Amino acid sequence: MILSIDLSSGVPIYQQIRDRVVEAIAAGDLAEGSALPSTRQLAGDLGINFHTVNKAYDLLRQEGLLRLNRKSGAVVQRDPGSGPPPPGFTEEWSGRLRTLLAEAVAQGMDGTAVLEACGRVVGSFGTGADMAPGTGPGAGHGVGPDVKSGMGRGSQGEPA
Repeated sequence: MILSIDLSSGVPIYQQIRDRVVEAIAAGDLAEGSALPSTRQLAGDLGINFHTVNKAYDLLRQEGLLRLNRKSGAVVQRDPGSGPPPPGFTEEWSGRLRTLLAEAVAQGMDGTAVLEACGRVVGSFGTGADMAPGTGPGAGHGVGPDVKSGMGRGSQGEPA
Protein backbone atom coordinates (compact mmCIF):
# COMPACT_ATOMS: atom_id res chain seq x y z
CA MET A 1 0.00 0.00 0.00
CA ILE A 2 1.13 3.55 -0.69
CA LEU A 3 0.14 6.40 1.63
CA SER A 4 -0.49 9.67 -0.20
CA ILE A 5 -0.87 13.07 1.38
CA ASP A 6 -1.36 16.52 -0.11
CA LEU A 7 0.88 19.05 1.61
CA SER A 8 -1.09 21.95 0.06
CA SER A 9 -4.49 20.68 1.26
CA GLY A 10 -6.53 22.53 3.84
CA VAL A 11 -6.90 19.21 5.68
CA PRO A 12 -4.25 18.85 8.40
CA ILE A 13 -1.52 16.34 7.55
CA TYR A 14 -2.17 14.23 10.67
CA GLN A 15 -5.84 13.94 9.60
CA GLN A 16 -4.84 12.93 6.07
CA ILE A 17 -2.57 10.19 7.46
CA ARG A 18 -5.35 8.99 9.76
CA ASP A 19 -7.85 9.00 6.90
CA ARG A 20 -5.57 7.11 4.49
CA VAL A 21 -4.87 4.41 7.11
CA VAL A 22 -8.63 4.02 7.79
CA GLU A 23 -9.26 3.74 4.03
CA ALA A 24 -6.49 1.14 3.69
CA ILE A 25 -8.01 -0.92 6.50
CA ALA A 26 -11.47 -0.67 4.94
CA ALA A 27 -10.12 -1.66 1.51
CA GLY A 28 -8.31 -4.69 2.94
CA ASP A 29 -4.84 -3.31 2.22
CA LEU A 30 -4.08 -3.38 5.96
CA ALA A 31 -5.42 -6.37 7.89
CA GLU A 32 -5.58 -7.00 11.61
CA GLY A 33 -2.01 -7.63 12.80
CA SER A 34 -0.38 -5.59 10.01
CA ALA A 35 2.50 -3.44 11.18
CA LEU A 36 2.71 0.19 10.16
CA PRO A 37 5.98 2.08 9.77
CA SER A 38 7.38 3.68 12.89
CA THR A 39 6.48 7.32 13.41
CA ARG A 40 10.04 8.37 12.61
CA GLN A 41 10.20 6.19 9.48
CA LEU A 42 6.90 7.47 8.09
CA ALA A 43 7.76 11.06 8.98
CA GLY A 44 11.10 10.72 7.17
CA ASP A 45 9.41 9.17 4.12
CA LEU A 46 6.88 11.99 3.98
CA GLY A 47 9.30 14.77 4.93
CA ILE A 48 7.25 15.86 7.93
CA ASN A 49 7.71 16.10 11.70
CA PHE A 50 7.38 12.78 13.54
CA HIS A 51 5.00 14.42 16.04
CA THR A 52 2.53 14.82 13.17
CA VAL A 53 2.60 11.06 12.49
CA ASN A 54 2.40 10.39 16.23
CA LYS A 55 -0.78 12.50 16.42
CA ALA A 56 -2.35 10.49 13.55
CA TYR A 57 -1.39 7.16 15.13
CA ASP A 58 -2.73 8.29 18.50
CA LEU A 59 -6.09 9.19 16.92
CA LEU A 60 -6.24 5.72 15.36
CA ARG A 61 -5.40 4.21 18.76
CA GLN A 62 -8.18 6.20 20.44
CA GLU A 63 -10.58 4.96 17.75
CA GLY A 64 -9.58 1.36 18.48
CA LEU A 65 -8.04 0.73 15.05
CA LEU A 66 -4.37 0.61 16.11
CA ARG A 67 -2.47 -0.90 19.00
CA LEU A 68 0.68 1.01 19.97
CA ASN A 69 3.54 -0.21 22.11
CA ARG A 70 7.31 0.19 22.28
CA LYS A 71 8.18 -3.34 21.15
CA SER A 72 5.78 -3.97 18.27
CA GLY A 73 5.17 -0.35 17.26
CA ALA A 74 1.90 0.51 15.49
CA VAL A 75 -0.16 -2.58 14.62
CA VAL A 76 -3.65 -2.72 13.10
CA GLN A 77 -6.03 -3.86 15.83
CA ARG A 78 -9.34 -4.02 13.89
CA ASP A 79 -10.30 -4.65 10.29
CA PRO A 80 -13.63 -5.36 8.56
CA GLY A 81 -13.48 -8.98 9.71
CA SER A 82 -13.07 -8.10 13.40
CA GLY A 83 -16.78 -8.32 14.14
CA PRO A 84 -19.29 -5.65 15.07
CA PRO A 85 -18.06 -2.19 16.05
CA PRO A 86 -17.48 -1.36 19.70
CA PRO A 87 -20.34 0.08 21.79
CA GLY A 88 -21.01 3.74 21.06
CA PHE A 89 -19.26 3.74 17.69
CA THR A 90 -22.42 3.78 15.57
CA GLU A 91 -23.95 6.76 17.37
CA GLU A 92 -20.79 8.88 17.11
CA TRP A 93 -20.19 7.87 13.49
CA SER A 94 -23.81 8.65 12.56
CA GLY A 95 -23.32 12.22 13.76
CA ARG A 96 -20.30 12.67 11.50
CA LEU A 97 -22.15 11.01 8.61
CA ARG A 98 -25.07 13.40 9.07
CA THR A 99 -22.73 16.36 8.66
CA LEU A 100 -21.13 14.90 5.51
CA LEU A 101 -24.53 14.21 3.96
CA ALA A 102 -25.71 17.71 4.92
CA GLU A 103 -22.70 19.15 3.06
CA ALA A 104 -23.71 17.26 -0.09
CA VAL A 105 -27.33 18.41 0.15
CA ALA A 106 -26.28 22.00 0.93
CA GLN A 107 -24.15 21.95 -2.23
CA GLY A 108 -27.20 20.93 -4.30
CA MET A 109 -26.90 17.13 -4.59
CA ASP A 110 -30.27 15.38 -4.58
CA GLY A 111 -30.98 12.24 -2.58
CA THR A 112 -30.41 9.92 -5.54
CA ALA A 113 -27.00 11.44 -6.31
CA VAL A 114 -26.01 11.22 -2.63
CA LEU A 115 -27.01 7.54 -2.44
CA GLU A 116 -25.18 6.72 -5.68
CA ALA A 117 -22.05 8.45 -4.38
CA CYS A 118 -22.35 6.49 -1.12
CA GLY A 119 -22.69 3.24 -3.10
CA ARG A 120 -19.57 4.04 -5.13
CA VAL A 121 -17.53 4.78 -2.02
CA VAL A 122 -18.67 1.67 -0.15
CA GLY A 123 -18.06 -0.36 -3.30
CA SER A 124 -14.53 0.97 -3.55
CA PHE A 125 -13.71 -0.87 -0.33
CA GLY A 126 -14.72 -4.21 -1.84
CA THR A 127 -17.15 -5.03 0.96
CA GLY A 128 -19.46 -7.04 -1.27
CA ALA A 129 -22.38 -4.81 -0.25
CA ASP A 130 -24.92 -3.74 -2.84
CA MET A 131 -23.32 -1.03 -4.92
CA ALA A 132 -24.38 1.59 -7.43
CA PRO A 133 -23.98 0.55 -11.10
CA GLY A 134 -20.46 0.92 -12.44
CA THR A 135 -18.77 0.64 -9.08
CA GLY A 136 -16.52 -1.99 -7.62
CA PRO A 137 -13.39 -2.69 -5.64
CA GLY A 138 -10.75 -0.06 -6.11
CA ALA A 139 -13.08 2.47 -7.75
CA GLY A 140 -12.47 6.05 -6.77
CA HIS A 141 -10.45 5.93 -3.55
CA GLY A 142 -7.28 7.82 -2.89
CA VAL A 143 -5.74 11.24 -3.29
CA GLY A 144 -3.22 12.77 -5.60
CA PRO A 145 0.34 11.45 -5.66
CA ASP A 146 1.92 14.53 -4.08
CA VAL A 147 3.86 12.60 -1.44
CA LYS A 148 3.97 8.82 -1.12
CA SER A 149 5.33 6.39 1.43
CA GLY A 150 5.33 2.61 1.43
CA MET A 151 3.13 1.08 4.13
CA GLY A 152 1.91 -2.36 5.02
CA ARG A 153 3.29 -5.74 4.10
CA GLY A 154 4.01 -7.03 0.64
CA SER A 155 3.92 -5.05 -2.57
CA GLN A 156 0.34 -3.87 -2.67
CA GLY A 157 1.39 -0.87 -4.79
CA GLU A 158 -2.06 0.73 -4.99
CA PRO A 159 -2.57 4.28 -3.70
CA ALA A 160 -4.71 4.51 -0.62
